[in-house]
Amino acid sequence: MIPNELEFQAIYTEFYPKIHRYMTYLVGMSESEDLTQDVFVKISKTLQDFRGESQLSTWIYRIATNAAWDNKRSCAYRLAQESFSSDRALKMPAIDSDQLLIRDEMNKCIRAYIGSLPDNYRTVLVLSEYEGLSNSNIADILGISLDAVKIRLHRARAQLKKMLEANCAFSRDERNVLTCERKQCLEKANNIIA
Repeated sequence: MIPNELEFQAIYTEFYPKIHRYMTYLVGMSESEDLTQDVFVKISKTLQDFRGESQLSTWIYRIATNAAWDNKRSCAYRLAQESFSSDRALKMPAIDSDQLLIRDEMNKCIRAYIGSLPDNYRTVLVLSEYEGLSNSNIADILGISLDAVKIRLHRARAQLKKMLEANCAFSRDERNVLTCERKQCLEKANNIIA
């Protein structure tokens, strides 16, 4: 192998799981695999052009973000949106099957609300909360100011909180596990009981 191939293999090994997870949040499970592969094809083709003016991770996430945004702009994405919106949830580690089911349902619910945020809010929220990137790294990835990142992140969290409070009822079950039920379901159940 030539050095560039070794370097690419190391990058692929380190970043593939992170970029795949990131893409899953941005475009959904059914599109994420193909899009992640496209990102790494682009990385392999342009790796020799990387000048080191930013961190490698910033460069990779910028390529991934642009790929996700390009994908979302495509007509095929808009037409397929409804068919794979239920695939948004990621699998959680194996635990008690009841807890896993509860957690999976909560994650689907929360991710659906995250998915309904405007792209600029969803992107900064995912990069910060799920990818664990600093605000300055996010600013570099998105090509915006640090202040813009802070504002978008604050607004994304506020909008998400507002949606969750309006639509979800959080409680704890008998094992003290946090549960969530959509308020519409609770209202229907209360109407049936009454």
